[in-house]
Amino acid sequence: MKQYLLLILLTASAVFGQDFKKYFDEYGVKGSFVMYDMNNDKYVYYDSARCHEEFSPASTSKIINAVIGLETGVITDENFIIPWDGEKRWVDAWNKDLDLKEAMRVSGVPYFQELARRVGEDKMKEMYLKLNYGNMDIGGGVDQFWLSGALRITQMQQIDFLKRLYTEELPVSKRTMDIVKSIIVLADTNGYIMRGKTGWSQSDTKDIGWLVGWVEKAGNVYFFATNVEGALDNKKFAESRRIITEKILKDLGVIN
Repeated sequence: MKQYLLLILLTASAVFGQDFKKYFDEYGVKGSFVMYDMNNDKYVYYDSARCHEEFSPASTSKIINAVIGLETGVITDENFIIPWDGEKRWVDAWNKDLDLKEAMRVSGVPYFQELARRVGEDKMKEMYLKLNYGNMDIGGGVDQFWLSGALRITQMQQIDFLKRLYTEELPVSKRTMDIVKSIIVLADTNGYIMRGKTGWSQSDTKDIGWLVGWVEKAGNVYFFATNVEGALDNKKFAESRRIITEKILKDLGVIN
């Protein structure tokens, strides 16, 4: 069945359609997209049914894990360093001492695994329940649950969590939320600020990718969540997450 973007106006009964399938096809992936326009209280969907399907959050959960690390005091601020353990990993940027802001920028898995171990399983479970993130299931190991464990989240749940972070409605300190927001900036131009985080999980047969975040522009905020699925040999998979998102946001007039 051909997929369509559905623009659903929650404040009116009108429903409009626009096809963004070409952007996913260009990168050889299938996927879905949702955006929430805060000032106008409306959602934009591409494949709305898939936006309600659960996937592993992968590295998008570094946002909530940073919140938890800061709120529990395991990490004091964005400059808190966790030393490299000396084990060489496949991403060169991980093979050194990292602070929180750099670990977020390079998606440093070892940093966040050690953060999770320091928080501990009981406290981590308590915080995931308190913050109401995804299915709130951290089974599979305290340093693995968001990678290969039981944690799952939908695109709609991603949007909900991001909205609560932006509007400072999470049950944590303002300081914690301010620090996390400051370290997830993807672009800062004269016209807008984009904040967010990528994610990438892999099974034996396919890759699943994410880009979630929001755009602050002209007194409005646009929250978005993109999820893509591709073959393991797709050379354009990594770049597809951000480029597809940006092409849709440009079509919608959110970014330039």
